[in-house]
Amino acid sequence: MQADGKVVDGSLLGDANGVEPAPGRVKDSGKWQKPRFSRKALMKCCLVKWIIASTQQQEKGDSSDSDLELSTVRHQPEGLDQLQAQTKFTRKELQSLYRGFKNECPSGMVDEETFKTIYSQFFPQGDATTYAHFLFNAFDIDRNGSIRFEDFVIGLSVLLRGSVTEKLNWAFNLYDINKDGYITKEEMLAIMKSIYDMMGRYTYPCVRDEAPYEHVDKFFQKMDKNRDGVVTIEEFIETCQKDENIMNSMQLFENVI
Repeated sequence: MQADGKVVDGSLLGDANGVEPAPGRVKDSGKWQKPRFSRKALMKCCLVKWIIASTQQQEKGDSSDSDLELSTVRHQPEGLDQLQAQTKFTRKELQSLYRGFKNECPSGMVDEETFKTIYSQFFPQGDATTYAHFLFNAFDIDRNGSIRFEDFVIGLSVLLRGSVTEKLNWAFNLYDINKDGYITKEEMLAIMKSIYDMMGRYTYPCVRDEAPYEHVDKFFQKMDKNRDGVVTIEEFIETCQKDENIMNSMQLFENVI
């Protein structure tokens, strides 16, 4: 990534499938600025677009805007007020998200196959299967093969409107595939390669096949401070916050979530 924000060969960021660079990835006096997410930016999120599209289909011919209470789904204990307190979404945004979620997933739960379907629709020119698998596991906090609406929106809130530290904690969880509290070079490569498989080959300029390996070697060398072959959460966050190039690459999550 060049300083002016233009994509160079080998970058994870780019105009893949019409995706624009994440907002806020600009420099001011040489300092990285925290992204500011507008409603327009929120709508670039694949998972949000999936839900809102379902909501719009459901509301065709219905102009009413009645309140939607989460208590209508019996196995979900949290109500709308509690979710608003736990997230950075407004009440109206939560209502829209829930309306679409319930329409797509009447049971109140989303499974891995649904994630794979969503990402294959938004990235039809690549293979999104592996990335969708990893992303689903990051959302599946209970590790039971399904995601409740509460966990879904809490995760989205962190990714789209969380602090830098919150986002980095979430990113660490994504890279930590086996959830043992450490990231290995193999785990980091698996995530990077899954992203390239989904969108990298269709960026402009074309991304070279060696790019995922080069990114992992470069990032891992910076992060593994004590050279013990694994990256801890402390090493991950400290390195990311101090390295502008890594922070810019972390904005990838706002492009492919």
